Amino acid sequence: MSKVLFTNAYFYKLDQKQWRFKQPYPPLGTLQAAAVVRQAGFEPSLFDASLHDGPEEIEPVLQRENPDYFIIYDDGFNYLTKMCLTVMREAACKMAKYAKQQGCIVIISSSDSTDHYEKYFQHGVDYVIRGEGEETLKELLVCLSRKTDTSQITGLAFPRNGKAIVTSPKAVLRDLDLLPLPAWDLIDLTPYQSIWRNHHGYFSINLATTRGCPYKCNWCAKPIYGNRYNSRSPEHVIREIEFLLKNYQPDHFWMCDDIFGLKPGWMTHFKNLVKEKNLLFRYKIQSRVDLVVEKDIIQSLAESGCETVWLGVESGSQKILDAMDKGTTLEQIHLATKLLKQHGIKVGFFLQFGYPGEMRQDVDATINMVLEQMPDEIGISVSYPLPGTKFYENVKAQLSEKRNWTDSDDLTMLYESVFPLAYYKILQRYVHSRYRIQRGTNRLKEFIKKPTLDGSDVKKMASMIYHIPVSLFHFYRLKQLSSLHA
Repeated sequence: MSKVLFTNAYFYKLDQKQWRFKQPYPPLGTLQAAAVVRQAGFEPSLFDASLHDGPEEIEPVLQRENPDYFIIYDDGFNYLTKMCLTVMREAACKMAKYAKQQGCIVIISSSDSTDHYEKYFQHGVDYVIRGEGEETLKELLVCLSRKTDTSQITGLAFPRNGKAIVTSPKAVLRDLDLLPLPAWDLIDLTPYQSIWRNHHGYFSINLATTRGCPYKCNWCAKPIYGNRYNSRSPEHVIREIEFLLKNYQPDHFWMCDDIFGLKPGWMTHFKNLVKEKNLLFRYKIQSRVDLVVEKDIIQSLAESGCETVWLGVESGSQKILDAMDKGTTLEQIHLATKLLKQHGIKVGFFLQFGYPGEMRQDVDATINMVLEQMPDEIGISVSYPLPGTKFYENVKAQLSEKRNWTDSDDLTMLYESVFPLAYYKILQRYVHSRYRIQRGTNRLKEFIKKPTLDGSDVKKMASMIYHIPVSLFHFYRLKQLSSLHA
């Protein structure tokens, strides 16, 4: 039986911002691919890179396992891997080099290698899987073990005689219930559990119920699943939840779909199964404002244990939303936020600044929207051009040699923006300070009406005191930098 060593290329410790958050998730896509390969008769093992220090740690594992195939399979469910961070690309290439020296056939599946396969060939990668990977990987391993021609396999890129051979794309899997549950037995979840419980008081595991997104926001890259949207049945998802609750006792799930519960009737069915089986867990999702306001969606989320909904709000300017082809309105943002809060569900806003055409009044509109709506959490970024998007094509001529962030805290504007680069880094800090001031002010008003406090309330008000002078400093710096705008 051929031995297959899997790994992933996202090292949390090489991304200081994410490591600081102490919210690590296992490489779900890697575990899923390993389960498919095992079902096909191969013997998989796993080097989980997530919590290790760096790519050098793969060397003794390669020597010990002595695999026939070394597979770097990055998680297509995690936005951190979709961003194609250079530090992770470098880690993948180093591991590929070590594996090649060990005599392995090296295979990689990731968003970055799909877009830039030739860069990986230079570091010893033999095959790049382009698009959804499990079926292509299974076919490739069978083909290699039988020593037959790999050029007939769809969804591949590989070097031959100094040229890159790229086969036709493979259609995505439509019936996701055909997939086995991820190979959770290959990974030690104890370190994840310890980190979560020590820093947050609970343990969260990632779980995917769907693949893809049918919407067409023009900055969103889809190198793996394209515009297809396919969903597991609620029964299939519940089976995995029951398995995880029984074997690993998580308190919380991150439903890491691009959009959770889009299929008509899915949320109601899911909620009914959760209640029928008396399952107790909390979870968070990502969604759209126009979706959550549809009939019964929020009610079903609340009744099935949803704790937080992260909304792709992006901007408080309708002009910018329209320029992004977002397909949502400010009115929907307001309504979704209001209804979620009414049902006791926390709201997170994803925001991005610096989209082409964004002027000072658009920035101010976004800040005002945040302070008026006061979501429970905010996540701020600057617009990031990913290959394969309309946005990327529009700014491609402006891109410098630096076309990727080093890590997720980089926040460099990669194209010509309206304001100087420093403006956007300070803007992020300014918005966070204004948000914390408003949060503390609101809690102080509540305290005056009803004088009761807990530890979190004290922190909010203390944070407000700290952030008032900080925000004033950032305000004047922003004013100076914006004056440089021609």
